[in-house]
Amino acid sequence: MVIARRFLRPLSWCAGLGLALGVVPAAAQASPAGVFYNWAQFRFAADHAAANPAANGLTASTAHRLRLLWSFRTLTFNSSSPAVQGNVVYVGSPNGQGDLFALNARTGKKIWSHFISKKGVTSSPAVANGIVYVGSQANHPGVLALRASTGKVVWTFNTGAGVTASPAVVGGVVYIDGQGGDLYALKASTGRKLWSFDAGGALVSSPAVANGLVYLGGARDRIYAVSAATGRLKWSFRTKGGTFSSPAVVGGVVYEGASYWVYALNAKTGRQLWSYATGDHISSSPAVANGVVYIGSEDSSVYALKASTGRKLWRYTTFAAVQSSPAVAGGVVYIGSQDGYLYALNAATGKKLWDYRTGLGVYASPAVSDGVVYATSDIGKVYAFGLRG
Repeated sequence: MVIARRFLRPLSWCAGLGLALGVVPAAAQASPAGVFYNWAQFRFAADHAAANPAANGLTASTAHRLRLLWSFRTLTFNSSSPAVQGNVVYVGSPNGQGDLFALNARTGKKIWSHFISKKGVTSSPAVANGIVYVGSQANHPGVLALRASTGKVVWTFNTGAGVTASPAVVGGVVYIDGQGGDLYALKASTGRKLWSFDAGGALVSSPAVANGLVYLGGARDRIYAVSAATGRLKWSFRTKGGTFSSPAVVGGVVYEGASYWVYALNAKTGRQLWSYATGDHISSSPAVANGVVYIGSEDSSVYALKASTGRKLWRYTTFAAVQSSPAVAGGVVYIGSQDGYLYALNAATGKKLWDYRTGLGVYASPAVSDGVVYATSDIGKVYAFGLRG
């Protein structure tokens, strides 16, 4: 999910391709032909770049032909973003339902569901090695690992506080933080705690992993970098306000939104490279592709910034706050708005290529896998859009 502020109803909490630790993340697993299909965790891979290198027919010249393939009904206020592995979509459901669903990616039919918490599932699932990992807003347990094929519980881990953040899974380790203020590293196969880091306050930003470090924004208006192996603090950077956005790490640079600002920091040292002020708070998490940073703002706009300098390349304005986080594939930026629309924008120019009216705000982040765009809406639906048929 976009671990973030909610729009103006009562506020609720709702790597490259990450060769960070010398392994290929689950989201970047390739087919035998070498084509990447899976969007298997929040922001595509553990580095959170949110850019799928395989568009599978979805490009700036074809996006206008997107159509609804199927929809699946949950309840209202969906905050969990879909994860796609093979022919299955995994997504959480909101307060009052609280299930994690596995859906057939081609038809939208339910394969299985597992009840997580009455408070709902705002965490976006991650899938690796046949296991689905997800956070729970109930603190006992705070993290669950389920068999991807059946939904059967493999292990649970008690965090002592609710988890709205989304796990990053890489190198056999699950990295996840909670509202109790701790970042955890858990052994992916057993749930055994490897280490924890106390950030000194509630954490809602989801961690990113790259180059042997874990990056997260959150407590005390700071962005943190800690060792992925030990949890030891490497550096911290003070922002100008609260951090609800989650970081992306590309090319040795950490990109993060905090308060009104987008920051670019040296990934090794935390030194600020540049900052850019939008017109309102940022809950959206950045996507980075082809030297451009894409991010939404509650000033109703989507921004494209030059990754090396922070210079604005274009701005597209919707009709309400943009708290959804962008997904990039095939030269197209996919993002939702609280105006109820899902948008496809030309990544180079910001020109609108396509939109779809859901009827209520689009808060969660879309996923693009195998030529299909998956999204959720606060109307209480999961959607699949594609060109086929």
